[in-house]
Amino acid sequence: MKLHYKEMGHGQPLLILHGLFGTLDNWATLAKRLAEHYNVFLVDLRNHGRSPHDEEHNYDAMADDVLRLVDELQIPTPAIMGHSMGGKVAMKYALKYPTRLTRLIVVDIAPKAYPPHHDEIIEALQSVDLSKATSRSEIDQQLAKSIKEEEVRLFLMKNLYRKEDNTFGWRMNLDVLEKNYEHIAAAITSDTPFKKHALFIKGGRSGYIKQEDIYSNIEHLFTLVEVETIPEAGHWVHAEAPDQVYELVTRFLSTD
Repeated sequence: MKLHYKEMGHGQPLLILHGLFGTLDNWATLAKRLAEHYNVFLVDLRNHGRSPHDEEHNYDAMADDVLRLVDELQIPTPAIMGHSMGGKVAMKYALKYPTRLTRLIVVDIAPKAYPPHHDEIIEALQSVDLSKATSRSEIDQQLAKSIKEEEVRLFLMKNLYRKEDNTFGWRMNLDVLEKNYEHIAAAITSDTPFKKHALFIKGGRSGYIKQEDIYSNIEHLFTLVEVETIPEAGHWVHAEAPDQVYELVTRFLSTD
């Protein structure tokens, strides 16, 4: 699969992977700052953004997609950063292909399995009749019946685009994501730990990484790991605390 990406900046290569229902644009603001020091590649994962759709959606397949992109770009050992689902892709890539990256950065996700917690969002997205919608505000009103948080609706609506017949469509492959949700929620496992430097960034107001996760599975799989907490941030750490994420990432990537 040939993933869609956007490149900016010069220097050490850094791939950035978005989360579930996201696109590469979710990281655009922070990527522009990072591009002052690094050669940044923002990536749309399979079944998201402008990347191809496929019936298969699991971490092995997505890690292989990233390896193909790294080969295509001829950057043998980039640093790789991922948020949420993208963080799990980055973890799987690091554990599967440890010689094909320099450092790993994971934003607000642990390698454990998570219970289903996107049912309401999937149902809300599936309930929208895009064929009859005439405006983005109309779609927002439909989503608001189930999703009260405006920032969540705005995040989801970044996936909207106009088709050739002028009707709206979702860029994400919603049916496949729903069908493969158990694979998205699954744990990242490996018989061999990743022995290069890794940084996990946790949102202090997020419940995705708990204290016991650090000792029970993160340190087990990533032996040279640092875990940093940004107290005021929730799950979308890079959007809520961009300055702190920028400082942590640039410090980590510049440390010997």
